[in-house]
Amino acid sequence: MSVVIWHNPKCATSRKVLELIRAKGIEPRIVDYVRAPPSAAQIKTALKEMGMKPRALLRRRGTPFDELGLDDQKHTDAALIAAMAEHPILIERPVVRTRKGTRLCRPVERVQEIL
Repeated sequence: MSVVIWHNPKCATSRKVLELIRAKGIEPRIVDYVRAPPSAAQIKTALKEMGMKPRALLRRRGTPFDELGLDDQKHTDAALIAAMAEHPILIERPVVRTRKGTRLCRPVERVQEIL
């Protein structure tokens, strides 16, 4: 099974999800999304697969969320996606994609739904 994880090695939750995937005998393709950011189109695709709006994928803590004023409801979905593409640290993690679906794996147990 092909599994891709948008991973931040500095994030404990992301590391735990990676451990759970590997415990199932799967070696995922690891995308360090901070160093190799997804494009706006890739973010949009992941959001569609998860059935999420961009605001639900935004990370606030430890990001330029406040500095960019992203709490302001005036920002369109396209503007939020563009902000995530430009500042990938804004993307909540980890996002895992398998043939069974795509999930934001918070809490970590959500990864079980798609393995």
